[in-house]
Amino acid sequence: MQEYVQPVIQFLEQWGYIPMSIMYIGVALTILIENRNPTKTISWVLVIVFIPFLGLVLYYLFGQKFSKVKKMKRINQEQTLRLKKEFQRLEPLMQWSIRNIHSKIGDLSRVYSYLKNEKLSTPTLNNEVTLLVNGEEKFPLFLQSLEEAKHSIHLEYYIFDLDNIGTKVLDLLEKRASEGIIVRLIVDSFGSPKLVRYMRKKKDSKIQFQAFLPVTFTSLANSNYRNHRKIAVIDGFTCYIGGINISDRYINPNEFGLYWRDTSVKVVGNVGTMFQISFWNSWNQTDGESFNLTDGYLRETPKVTDQLSAVALASSDPGSVGPFNMEALLISIGEASESIKLCTPYFIPSEELATALKTAAAAGVQVDLMIPAAGDSWIVQHATYSYLKPLLERGVNVYLYEKGFLHAKTSIIDGKIAYVGTVNLDFRSFYINYEVQAVISNRDFCKKMEDQFEIDKQGSRQIYFKDWGKRKAWKRGVDSLCRLLAPLL
Repeated sequence: MQEYVQPVIQFLEQWGYIPMSIMYIGVALTILIENRNPTKTISWVLVIVFIPFLGLVLYYLFGQKFSKVKKMKRINQEQTLRLKKEFQRLEPLMQWSIRNIHSKIGDLSRVYSYLKNEKLSTPTLNNEVTLLVNGEEKFPLFLQSLEEAKHSIHLEYYIFDLDNIGTKVLDLLEKRASEGIIVRLIVDSFGSPKLVRYMRKKKDSKIQFQAFLPVTFTSLANSNYRNHRKIAVIDGFTCYIGGINISDRYINPNEFGLYWRDTSVKVVGNVGTMFQISFWNSWNQTDGESFNLTDGYLRETPKVTDQLSAVALASSDPGSVGPFNMEALLISIGEASESIKLCTPYFIPSEELATALKTAAAAGVQVDLMIPAAGDSWIVQHATYSYLKPLLERGVNVYLYEKGFLHAKTSIIDGKIAYVGTVNLDFRSFYINYEVQAVISNRDFCKKMEDQFEIDKQGSRQIYFKDWGKRKAWKRGVDSLCRLLAPLL
């Protein structure tokens, strides 16, 4: 055996650099041909050049274009075509709704026109919205809604832990399914591995269960693309959306000893149709048996409130023709005249977002950005820090939340329109993950959001340009080094 192996070793020692160089050149050319964002292209080239071999492994696992992107784009196109006739039928009503919204919030209503034109969501008015701060406010109402379901329960979550609240929810889902309620559950296979293993072994479950994008050895190259959405649709009428997963970690106090600051919204009304369609789109990308939306899943809802609350959904995924969630937010930022208040646990902005925030602040708009003082990722936290100095220099107010971990993903523009959902202000949420957020226009709701922002400021520390620039050189060096990886995170 040795007589065969030895020549191979000698050959590799003498000539091994040739196939390795060809491999490196091939990967670099592939990155360039894919027409990536220039910043991301440079980052990947630096990684594979300066981290020998490991850089290639990282690129294989996290850098390749999603091998199913073409399939996802085709599915998106097919679903858009299915909805096209419905959008055409609803065009007069949508135009009336947008005019109504415009009469209340002016040109900020343009985001609803954008969502309509992109066939992402109809603007709906007959809705009641309830702000839910943290898991301790969400879960009692959430469990009650599951208990009161009369037709169907559709859940789509990134993390679904088998802890106290997770077990309580799962047991209730089994109970309702055994009572004849249609229960469908989608979880991300990377975010909820224990539940996926549990449900695969549970042969007698009446829950229609699907693991989204299963992670296997042959699919490792696709494992970077995750379903980060967190929505619930009960009877096509009562819905939940926000940053709160199904886990004890989101309820205060908890066994982890970490105060978890998060935001969710309960929405009751016509926008349930958009939630239902969003879930249907996700379900169609799993191996679950398809269902017809006209079989009782779409409801003509009665009047739920005297105060019209405009709500629409913005969603995006790896197969989207554009970063819809980022674009929707940019439209509102561009129309802001008074204030922009942003909360995000991860801030690695695109050039477009960073420029929009700096421009708004320079134009006299009060721009407040709140991020965690201590994140759950060392690299991401330092990469975030590298983006702050230019913002501070242009007048953006930055707050570091110190009371606990800030996981809320919210934006409030001029106190007139709010974004609440699963979208972080980073490359991953804009370009890689499956994400969704509600776009809500309701003065009372936005006032509550602004009030909560002020409460959160009391648990935060504001940083200033003159002080931030005095940070130790080695810390700024670490920030800059982590920033090189920022577009890849």
